[in-house]
Amino acid sequence: MLAKDRTSAATSGKNACDGIENWTEELKLRVGQGPARNFIAFIHKIKKIKELAMSDSIPMTPESYDKLRQELKQRMRVDRPKVVEDIAEARSHGDLSENAEYDAAKDRQGYIEARIKDLNDKIARAEVIDPKKIESDKIVFGATVTLYDVDNEAEVVYQIVGEDEADIKEAKISVTSPVGRALIGHVVDDEVRIKVPSGLKVYEVTDIEYK
Repeated sequence: MLAKDRTSAATSGKNACDGIENWTEELKLRVGQGPARNFIAFIHKIKKIKELAMSDSIPMTPESYDKLRQELKQRMRVDRPKVVEDIAEARSHGDLSENAEYDAAKDRQGYIEARIKDLNDKIARAEVIDPKKIESDKIVFGATVTLYDVDNEAEVVYQIVGEDEADIKEAKISVTSPVGRALIGHVVDDEVRIKVPSGLKVYEVTDIEYK
């Protein structure tokens, strides 16, 4: 498992870091007072808050991570300069109040900048997990799971992936989806009951692979 740069933490991470700074100051005072148990208690608090700061990570496969990086490069090096040129071109046509080309270019710029921000955030918080390197008899992120659909008397196969790479047409389901969340932690021969919009689904886990 490879944990990537998380320098751009979300709000929870920022609050966590602020909490660490405040507790550090208090820790200095308590250590000065002497009791070792106070020191140990505060160490545990700091560990917990660091775990909270890191809990905002986004699991994804190496393929998904590379795809996000390639898109970010495209957005920053090609799309961003192009839309700036389009805006300049539209400005040269005169009155902006009735300039449809200008409005369209500004809308595209807004979308591109928002997407760049989103991509930077996801890449910074990425926890890249290579399924090929996982050795587990339980269902975790990256697992390819064979299930027996009790109601339909048929087998289905899903791979549990990140939100950005989920695609039901390719039998890839998000780890945050109802089915993905319900499957996590189960082993072969387990019966899994999952509440879905259409009702209750019952599956039997028949195989777990990491490939």
